[in-house]
Amino acid sequence: MAAAMSCFGRVFLQYQSQCFSRVAVASCLVNVQAAKRHYVAAKPAKKKKKGSKVQTSDAKTDDIEKLKTYTYMEGEPEDDVYLKRLFPRPIYEVDKAINLLKKFQVLDYSHPKQGVYLDLTLDMALQKKKKKVEPFISVLNFPFPFTSKAKKILVFTEKEPEIKIAEENGAAFAGGSALIQKILDDEIQADFYLSVPEMMPALQPLRRKLKKRFPRLSQNSISHDIVKMLEFFKTGHEIAVDEERGNFLQTQIAVLDMPNNEIAANLEAVITDVCRHKPQSSGPFVVRAFLRSSTSEGLLIKIAHLLPQEEVKAEESIKESF
Repeated sequence: MAAAMSCFGRVFLQYQSQCFSRVAVASCLVNVQAAKRHYVAAKPAKKKKKGSKVQTSDAKTDDIEKLKTYTYMEGEPEDDVYLKRLFPRPIYEVDKAINLLKKFQVLDYSHPKQGVYLDLTLDMALQKKKKKVEPFISVLNFPFPFTSKAKKILVFTEKEPEIKIAEENGAAFAGGSALIQKILDDEIQADFYLSVPEMMPALQPLRRKLKKRFPRLSQNSISHDIVKMLEFFKTGHEIAVDEERGNFLQTQIAVLDMPNNEIAANLEAVITDVCRHKPQSSGPFVVRAFLRSSTSEGLLIKIAHLLPQEEVKAEESIKESF
């Protein structure tokens, strides 16, 4: 019995030592495997062939050149729906353009008394290098007015008789230096500011406030004849060059239900007034003109016959006639 127990003890000890060694080896393997990290190798970036880049850019430029050099179709489009790039943009006579605007109004069922607008692109460059025509504001009287809206007019004068004359002839405000602070505080606002010459030195604080509305001789807003100034500015229409774009002028010239000859006369009055702001020797001032209504597209119109001609050319034509 003792021999059997001693034999069992030796076997048990050997078995226990083997179990502990296996557990130790297994724990080591787990630790090694846990510590070991596997990373996926990054795939090398595909090299783009230089030839393919050149081909794509060349293909794009070829397409652009094809569009630029695309030959126009002969004649006018026969259908109402057509590709614009296949036909040159039509340039209309003024009378035909007005008739088309009225036709568009009937087809669109839009309001017949909608406004008619003139969009002008101007060449502001002068003959001297790096000099341009400054954006301007001008006032004109249309030969055929289309609105009866009253204009607010302020007249600067210190004399009581002149203040009375101004108020009797339609001035909304009339007075002297007492009005300056009210204008600076925005208590008084007007469409036009007129003045007698004696008041001009006292009005200098308003120059920055009024900017282009400040009274000027070139705008006929400085004169002793208060009645004449008021008659002009009560029906005056202001046109101005867009200061952001620098060479663009947009203004209403009529109402669509007016007769064609009246719309054309108002259009000519605007172009004549605009052209006086640039010397004729510097070339044509108006580059192109579009006529449109409130709900229609712009129609490119012919204006060469409306632009002022140089005196030299006029003299040559007179000599040739003789």
